Amino acid sequence: MQPKRSLGSSEAQECDVVVVGAGPAGLMAARTLHAAGLSTIVLEARDRVGGRTWSQEIDGAFLEVGGQWVSPDQTVLLGLLEELGMETFTRYREGANIYLDREGVRHEFTGEMFPAPEQTVTEMQRIIETLDELAASIGPEEPWAHPLARELDTVTFNEWLRRQTQDTAARENIAIFLAGGMLTKPDHAFSALQAVLMAASAGSFSNLVDEDFILDRRVVGGMQSVSEELEARLPAGSVQLSTPVRTIAWHPEGGATVFSDRVTVRARQVILAVPPNLYSRISFEPPLPRLQHQMHQHQSMGLVIKIHAVYDRPFWREQGLSGTGFGPNEICQEVYDNTNHQDSRGTLVGFVSDEVADQMFTLSAKERREAILRSLSAYLGDQALTPEVYYESDFGSEEWTRGAYAASFDLGGLSRYGAHQRSAVGPLHWACSDLAAEGYQHVDGALRQGRRAAEDIMHRLAETTDRPAAASDQEEHLDHMEVRHG
Repeated sequence: MQPKRSLGSSEAQECDVVVVGAGPAGLMAARTLHAAGLSTIVLEARDRVGGRTWSQEIDGAFLEVGGQWVSPDQTVLLGLLEELGMETFTRYREGANIYLDREGVRHEFTGEMFPAPEQTVTEMQRIIETLDELAASIGPEEPWAHPLARELDTVTFNEWLRRQTQDTAARENIAIFLAGGMLTKPDHAFSALQAVLMAASAGSFSNLVDEDFILDRRVVGGMQSVSEELEARLPAGSVQLSTPVRTIAWHPEGGATVFSDRVTVRARQVILAVPPNLYSRISFEPPLPRLQHQMHQHQSMGLVIKIHAVYDRPFWREQGLSGTGFGPNEICQEVYDNTNHQDSRGTLVGFVSDEVADQMFTLSAKERREAILRSLSAYLGDQALTPEVYYESDFGSEEWTRGAYAASFDLGGLSRYGAHQRSAVGPLHWACSDLAAEGYQHVDGALRQGRRAAEDIMHRLAETTDRPAAASDQEEHLDHMEVRHG
């Protein structure tokens, strides 16, 4: 017989704002609120900060298990790194890149374009120009408001590409960057408008196809260290780990009580700094409005396996290779040199996305490792078959993530619901990279959204200094929140 335990704490903590989630968005929100003199408590389900950024030492190798790259357009992240006194280093990119064509033939190349037939290259350049024009016209802030929004949102990206060209290789090469590389869903599972938003959020589609831009730099010490540094600069005890939030009792006129596994917090405002696919893990009292329920059912995560292979040295450099490889029909569609700062060993990172990841997960761990390493060897030779350390990042199996890299809308969802995804509901505010305009699905976007939610609350609280009148209702609710854990 399991003992009876209370959900939360018998006595509630109080603050101005409670933040659910201690990733970059939640910690940026807490930092912004604290600087404005508002008291904040951050509740995190995991036993660590960082969310989808996670740096670990595995078998003696330092690995970026989660998000890691910094690009020149991510100005909020770059500014924060400078403010925190943190350093970055450039990704190794000297030498020739590798392209594996549809027949699996290996080509070494330099420059921006794959060594494809002239007709394919011409078609790719034309499609890139079209996507750049759409991204510039539609923009990242309100893509749903553009006259072409519904038209682009009700056709899959796959079908849109088919309407642009009959060249199969051109379509597959373009799709690498958006389907497998970014949204990590098959190109028939998201709309052309969602693809344009992804491009616009990075400044242009040309930026997305330029790996030297989008995968420019890394943080010395790992991207998770940014969250760790943000936490360290908050008042002691502000961030409480291993305390999943289970219920939020909120009041339309303001105020809420948040019940987690370990603590109960009463606050004037709440920021949910978790991805949309996790909103349903929380019970809301009263329930969220119908629009929110519908909208959240049309947002889902992608799926990707991030592969880490560590060798005694970066052997590919000896062959005049950069370590960068692309193959639209390979198990690993993308491969990069991911060697750590001042590390004598060499590290490769590869990505297995969407339906190919599904296939890999039908294999045993041994079979999956062998298949993936064979894919790496197709790019870089037999030396890639025998790493000293091998690890697979699978955020789809993470209880408090359940996918990667970010949530996106299904067909028609962005034009139907996009305008409402960042709108506050009573005292409830939303902040995560999944909702970002600029920096969508990147740490930069998470920071932007955390700061935006905090500023919205600061503006709202500046208009009234009254505490919620329904505090007695919250106390009565607290008295009845005993559950049996088994």
